[in-house]
Order: sequence, then structure tokens, then C-alpha cells
Amino acid sequence: MKTIIRNMLAIVVGIVLGSCVNMCIIVLGPHLIPPPAGVDVTDAQSLGASIHLFSPKHFVTPFLAHALGTLAGALAAFLIAASYRRLFAYVMGAFFLAGGLSVAFMIPAPAWFTILDLLVAYLPMAWIGTLLGQRIQRASAVGPA
Repeated sequence: MKTIIRNMLAIVVGIVLGSCVNMCIIVLGPHLIPPPAGVDVTDAQSLGASIHLFSPKHFVTPFLAHALGTLAGALAAFLIAASYRRLFAYVMGAFFLAGGLSVAFMIPAPAWFTILDLLVAYLPMAWIGTLLGQRIQRASAVGPA
């Protein structure tokens, strides 16, 4: 029973942590790279109508939000899960990929960004999360140097 609870906790924590990382970067993004004048980045209609004004630099923070959110969620799920750690990390990648697909249909973006985002920001980040998780596990098994 303890295994099931830890595995369920891995999913919940992975989703919550990944979503928090994603939203923090999305909220900070306009402060780091200001949007074009007159664009309200909190309104999907404004974004859709003004997307042609965006240059590639404006897509850095959404990409980082998606990639780092997925990485954080996958790493957390990997470290918390009691069994099938890699599977749980990839479940996080698939979960955030599903979110990315839905956003791709709701908010128009250039094709290059949508392709890059869907191909690089989700499942590859889940894979990197498993690699980082394995390194953390090995380091903790060895103990302090």
C-alpha cells in the first residue's frame, strides 16, 4: 500500500511542481522580455490578434516555462515514486505535452515555435529528468564526500 501512495504522490507533486515552475516563468516573462506595445499577454484574444508582432525573443520564456516546468515535474516524480520511476517521469512529460498540444490549438503561434515546443520541451525534458534523478540517486547512495 505504501508503494501506491508514494506513486500517487509522485504524480500529484510532479504536476503541482511542474505547473508552479511553468507559471512562475510565464508570469516573469513579460518583465524579462517586454511584449510589443499594446499587447496584453494575459488575454488569449489579444495574443492571437497580435502574434504577428512577436519576434523570436518573445518565445524564449514560453519555451523555457514549458521545458523547465516539465523537467521539474518529471524529476520530482522520478525521485518520489516508489517503483517504475522512469515511467512516472515520462507520465509527467506526456501530461505536460497534452497541455502543450491544447495550448497550441488555443493560442496561435508561428509553426516553427509550435514544432520546436512540442518536440523539445516535453518528452526530452522528461528523459533529462530521469537522467538527473538517477545521478541524484547515485550521489545519495554513495553519501557525502
